[in-house]
Amino acid sequence: MTCFVRSDSADSRHNTATAELDYGSDSSTAIIKEMNMSTRQCLRAIVLMSSMFMLVMPMNAANKFIRQSRIRPNIVYILCDDLGTGDIQCLSEGKGKIATPNIDRLARGGMIFTDAHSGSAVCTPTRYGVLTGRYAWRTHLQKGVLWGNSEPLISKGRETAASLLQRAGYHTACIGKWHLGLGWVGTVNDDPMLKGCNVDYSKPLTDSPVSHGFDYFYGISASLDMAPYTWIHNNRVVELPTATKAFHRKGPAAPSFEAVDVLPTITAKAIEYFKERAPAAGRGDQPFFLYLPYASPHTPIVPADQWKGRSDLNSYADFVMQNDQCVGQLVNSLRELGLLENTLIIFTSDNGCSPAAQVGELVKKGHYPSANYRGYKADIWEGGHRVPFICHWPARIKAGTINRQLISLTDLTATCAELSGQRVAPDAAEDSVSFASALFGTTSDGAQCREAAVHHSISGRFAIRRGDWKLILCPGSGGWASPKDAEARKKGMPDVQLYNLKEDISETKNLQAQHPEIVTELTRVLKGYIERGRSTPGPVLRNDVKVDIFKN
Repeated sequence: MTCFVRSDSADSRHNTATAELDYGSDSSTAIIKEMNMSTRQCLRAIVLMSSMFMLVMPMNAANKFIRQSRIRPNIVYILCDDLGTGDIQCLSEGKGKIATPNIDRLARGGMIFTDAHSGSAVCTPTRYGVLTGRYAWRTHLQKGVLWGNSEPLISKGRETAASLLQRAGYHTACIGKWHLGLGWVGTVNDDPMLKGCNVDYSKPLTDSPVSHGFDYFYGISASLDMAPYTWIHNNRVVELPTATKAFHRKGPAAPSFEAVDVLPTITAKAIEYFKERAPAAGRGDQPFFLYLPYASPHTPIVPADQWKGRSDLNSYADFVMQNDQCVGQLVNSLRELGLLENTLIIFTSDNGCSPAAQVGELVKKGHYPSANYRGYKADIWEGGHRVPFICHWPARIKAGTINRQLISLTDLTATCAELSGQRVAPDAAEDSVSFASALFGTTSDGAQCREAAVHHSISGRFAIRRGDWKLILCPGSGGWASPKDAEARKKGMPDVQLYNLKEDISETKNLQAQHPEIVTELTRVLKGYIERGRSTPGPVLRNDVKVDIFKN
């Protein structure tokens, strides 16, 4: 058996799988006879019965059963900003000093994916991939990120995880940092200081998250160090940015907006949303999808006063601890509302830890934000794109599970499709592979959900990973770490890097000279993904622009 990829695929590599779940020995007859159960207990009983049926049902039949019985999970996708794998205590392999008890508890109660990767080593392109299931390097954004006043990156009409779930009957919300461009009215550009921009902030946005499948949005336009500094509700600013403030970068700001308030406000708004949706979700009438992209612990690093100094490391570590507490508040809210049992919580990060965390200072104190991985945010090495990935769903996921599947953050859309019984359109989610069978423990030993994963750095450098092997198509970090590419070339380093991650997870031994056949093969696979406009089975599609994998 192998993993399910998409429901309309006929590719022979992806067979259906049967569930292998154990929810106890209660029979469905005994459950039905219990007539005085509360609504929540009834829902749990139905989940139990459905799991028994799925013991003998193929995955496509299970999808049909899910659609008919309407037993679909609520989905909460928590995306931290610049959080390293080593910043989570239970993932740090003994190299972390930051206390993260709430995230650790979430991991103990669910499944840890140890080989999860963001689509890019920086913010915007990863977020594009999360929501569309498509690598951002297929768009005009070949390097770098967008800014607060940038034009929308997601094209009109493109399927997103939110629009797919909306079509499946979910209520959908985005609360937090958008950073994918907005439809501001006026003159806009990609200047970080908004030079040359002339925006009328009193006008409604012509493009926002509610244009891309979300029923509700409350958040900020981009990173917390990018103007305009104001909250946005659906398609309007909550308060006009009539003041000027600088959270590193100076720009228009709402008079009451303060960076230190953003983390607690996002958390409070999420809890409000849970309470609002609890009646419909609890009855099984309408599940919800909450995409919760935090703006932390990205710069500006602004822990609340009560968290300052708590880590005994530095302000970044304090901020991570505050973020951990916020995750705990979210989980507690779901538990109190009776929603936790059938809610799939996914916790991850958009890329690795940023050097802005004062990494050198942390390392001197024994904390390694990238754990055993080389590099940090922006880099093509593992520390740039290998991210924490925890899945928690008491009704379906066995607690304390470790999963070594290679997965990408682009896989959300296909996974949501399978969980909600939807089909992925042939021209959508081109790089998204469902990992639902990995959640359910139905993959056979050694089987991989995806053939390979493509990585991308801030400067647009490519890497491809398949099995134990990772090929990097540049001589240096491709990002901010030393040696950068120009420095590496001056030192006479090879133009490509090849690592066996099974034997060398820290990427210290470049084997490109010893294995030219692997370099050739992985280059062929990457070129094929580019030429076909997709990395999944389906019709050939077009990239938005010409894509060059070898940049000077």
